Amino acid sequence: MKQDWNRGSWRSFPRVQMPDYPNVEDLNIVEKQLQKYPPLVFAGETRTLKKQLESVSKGEAFLLQGGDCAESFSEFSADNIRDTFKVMLQMAMVLTYGAKVPVVKIGRIAGQFAKPRSSPTEKINNIELPIYRGDIINGLTFDSNSRIPDPKRMLQAYTQSAASLNLLRAFSKGGFADINHVHSWTLNFTDEESAAQYRDMASRIQDSIDFMAAAGLSGNSNSELSSVDFYTSHEALLLEYEEALARIDSTSGLPLAGSGHMIWIGDRTRQPNGAHVEFAKGVQNPIGLKCGPSMGKEDLKVLLNELNPENEAGRLTLITRFGAGKVSEHLPSLIECVKAEGANVVWVCDPMHGNTIKSSTGYKTRTFNSVRQEVKEFFEIHRKENTVPGGVHFEMTGQDVTECTGGVRAIRDEDLSDRYHTACDPRLNASQALELAFLVSEELSYKVNK
Repeated sequence: MKQDWNRGSWRSFPRVQMPDYPNVEDLNIVEKQLQKYPPLVFAGETRTLKKQLESVSKGEAFLLQGGDCAESFSEFSADNIRDTFKVMLQMAMVLTYGAKVPVVKIGRIAGQFAKPRSSPTEKINNIELPIYRGDIINGLTFDSNSRIPDPKRMLQAYTQSAASLNLLRAFSKGGFADINHVHSWTLNFTDEESAAQYRDMASRIQDSIDFMAAAGLSGNSNSELSSVDFYTSHEALLLEYEEALARIDSTSGLPLAGSGHMIWIGDRTRQPNGAHVEFAKGVQNPIGLKCGPSMGKEDLKVLLNELNPENEAGRLTLITRFGAGKVSEHLPSLIECVKAEGANVVWVCDPMHGNTIKSSTGYKTRTFNSVRQEVKEFFEIHRKENTVPGGVHFEMTGQDVTECTGGVRAIRDEDLSDRYHTACDPRLNASQALELAFLVSEELSYKVNK
């Protein structure tokens, strides 16, 4: 960390994708209030996560990162949190079987409220208003009052995040994550005729569980089989919120982003001389960096040194998002840069953001096949380059939504209107997410069995 860094130093750097609050006095009041609140996560947790991500960087673990595109105030419920957590547990078990290594589980949850947008405004029926930027900033309803940035929304985001974390900690350690429960849910999925192709792998996982039980290893006797570590992450976009929740760790004396275990910088906000990079480089949390098609070798070289000057393993995760058919065009040069710098990084594939299209019925969507293809290309390139494909990053939900087309249930364009609930980007539903886990597991099995 630079000597001249402090949690507010980002304010003297160029800012993008952030709101201009009309009432500065209200903003100041909210910031001071948040500064008094407890942090949502703790330094020891972030250090443990960084250690686990170090294992990911070496191929000794695999990262699963997933959750909402943008968390909603109106859709917030214990059931929704439970269902997303439940699907991630299922996915992690399938991935563990394929990779034969532990799976690090990080949710896009308890903080994923702000979204970068391609345009500052939107027009409907010749009425132009500021764009919706996530519930922590303004409202989705298309009217002038709703779209005014309101700093008090940060307080609601904090409260919802705290409640989400409380529930997730209970689910993680309270028996809900028992290996037998988790796999029984997966068997329900493979019992469906449309998912028959994944039944053999599910049966082999069951055989492994039965063997462990016969050997006296069960959730009742081994806490490792009935509890999990689960971490939270979000894009650190709204820096007033991030600054207000930043703390000094009492054990190390180092700054901590208290808003989530892992924060990431988006592809639109990764300017080396920008406010978001300035904030992220000073905190001790693991940092993610989204890398889209516009990321060049020189840009990456600068960012590697800015965000991880000590070259700590587990500190920096590069989340690539190119789009299906474009991975071979962009990823090899970034790998070349990382190799040349001798940088310790975790490579993760985000196959969602480069594959957004408009359906024939007018909905923003993603096709399951495009998502699958980008994941496949990601693994192929890493095999060629002899580098470690460290993980996957999905926008997903545990709900039975119809936002992405395809998958074993064959959602069509004309089905999208049935249960299209997202406020921003389309998410994989529970079935599609679990199916992708089976497909990624096959890619991981290839590496193990080679």
